[in-house]
Amino acid sequence: MTRTVFEKSDVIPLVAEVFRELGYEGASLSKITARTRLSKGSLYYFFPGGKDEMAAEILAHIDQWFIKNIYEPLEKNEPKAAIDHMWQEVDTYFKSGQRICLIGAFALDETRDRFAAVIRQYFVRWIEAFSAALVRAGISKETADQISEETIAGIQGGLILSRALHDEYFFARTLANLSKRVSTYV
Repeated sequence: MTRTVFEKSDVIPLVAEVFRELGYEGASLSKITARTRLSKGSLYYFFPGGKDEMAAEILAHIDQWFIKNIYEPLEKNEPKAAIDHMWQEVDTYFKSGQRICLIGAFALDETRDRFAAVIRQYFVRWIEAFSAALVRAGISKETADQISEETIAGIQGGLILSRALHDEYFFARTLANLSKRVSTYV
């Protein structure tokens, strides 16, 4: 039975989960329709450009979420509160490590070339926003950049290992350890 949707904003999260589960190449139109229960007609109505347009819209949706919930708070809010907020939002967004980072997954396969600018900007903006918060907290730019890069790499690695090890608590431990390390500076 097909699902009824009324807005593109309702469709994007459904399709995103299929890309998360199967990757870009594995997410054929038939698999997308089967897993989302959306008809092919609905998919083409919302995404006339096909799978590339779906992926581009999903990446834009993820970017907007991160701008609102991660980057802007890190860039504008009181540093310690913004960093604490980041830990909470990251844990919630990635469902305590049970949800992969789709942008990170796209960065690892042949999809990377197709969406290289978006993928790069996601990581650059996060690293720079986190570093900016650390600098505002009184850490030197050089040290802040190093901590920021290591932290974002740790988050991404934690996501991968949590899934690879089938350990739902691994990501929580990773975030706790990263938070503890960062708190020694802030």
